Amino acid sequence: MLLPLFGIVLGLHGNMTKGKEKSGQDVRAAVKERPRAREMGIKTGILPTGPLNAITDVAGVLVGHTTIVRADNVRTGVTAVLPHGGNLFREKVPGAIFVGNGFGKLMGSTQVNELGEIETPIVLTSTLSVPRVADFLLDYMLSLSGNEDVQSVNPVVAETNDGYLNDIRGRHITREDVLSAIKNAKGGTVEEGCVGAGTGTVAFGFKGGIGTSSRKLPEKLGGYTVGVLVQTNFGGVLTINGAPVGRELGKYYLREELDSNKTQGRNRNDYGNRADGSVIIVIASDAPVDARNLRRMAARAMMGLARTGAAGSNGSGDYAIAFSTASDVRIVTTREQAGPRSQKTLSNDATSPLFLAVIEATEEAIYNSLFRAITTTGRGHTVDALPIDKTLEILRKHGAL
Repeated sequence: MLLPLFGIVLGLHGNMTKGKEKSGQDVRAAVKERPRAREMGIKTGILPTGPLNAITDVAGVLVGHTTIVRADNVRTGVTAVLPHGGNLFREKVPGAIFVGNGFGKLMGSTQVNELGEIETPIVLTSTLSVPRVADFLLDYMLSLSGNEDVQSVNPVVAETNDGYLNDIRGRHITREDVLSAIKNAKGGTVEEGCVGAGTGTVAFGFKGGIGTSSRKLPEKLGGYTVGVLVQTNFGGVLTINGAPVGRELGKYYLREELDSNKTQGRNRNDYGNRADGSVIIVIASDAPVDARNLRRMAARAMMGLARTGAAGSNGSGDYAIAFSTASDVRIVTTREQAGPRSQKTLSNDATSPLFLAVIEATEEAIYNSLFRAITTTGRGHTVDALPIDKTLEILRKHGAL
């Protein structure tokens, strides 16, 4: 059984030399991986998943992580999502960004929504590292063959604030960290939990992180795949398949304010009682969808977010970034580009099943970020992993399993 392993802590505790960085792979080698939500019998929605139940079920999509765990106060990293493995500036993909709540620093969003194009890898990181990560992403794009004459690139860099567990002011992300995440990005199984940009995040008062999921439409609906990857760092009242998990675990937003026996103000160090922090949702699909309908798909991600019990607080930057990998809508740019171009795209009526796929995959990806994360210590704080055994008891109690 996996249950006895759920309390393992990601931290120092004598197994890391002070000042020496330990890779995410080394950290995970010290613990047995926790299960994904579906592996524990939690089935979200009605649509089938792809083979991997991951964003990489969308053919051509690559994901890479750089995980930084150093000393007792650095818990951060980089996650890169590549719509394809070629030169994205020369072969752009249609894209859109939806803002659920704009308390965030999502670089590149205005041009994406103005032109409907994504021309770089999508990189997720820590809030104060966005400018540096964008600069390193520019280094990567300008170095690509075929980009020698390029003088304008729109880097897409998103963030959540990992400052509770991480020395965020130190801005520890380096050029090598960013390039490693991009150049080592791959298809196949996606690492989840305390990896990459999810290394230092907190969700619903428990350890958050990276999560992913996918949905595959039946052939009669086109057979298209939708994949989602999330960086979870937000709060609310955790709800799984409709069951009030956060409430029954005693860790949820406004718990202290609603306690009639408590006369003092809220403990600001209690992350279980906070809802700020942000979430980034990356959506990929092989459906031939244009930027306008990609924005509509991205908007539906907020419905999946709401299903998990998110509070949508003032201080939570909630963003969804959507793109299509379909060759019919790819935007090939050349030095001689001119004149009209034609595209074959889905009609509005055909997008409804894709909307549902986004909702379901977003919900399950968030669950996976929680289930896969491990208890983490950083900057003198410890954030517990979601107690899976107790969670399953609550789900059984409410008929949600």
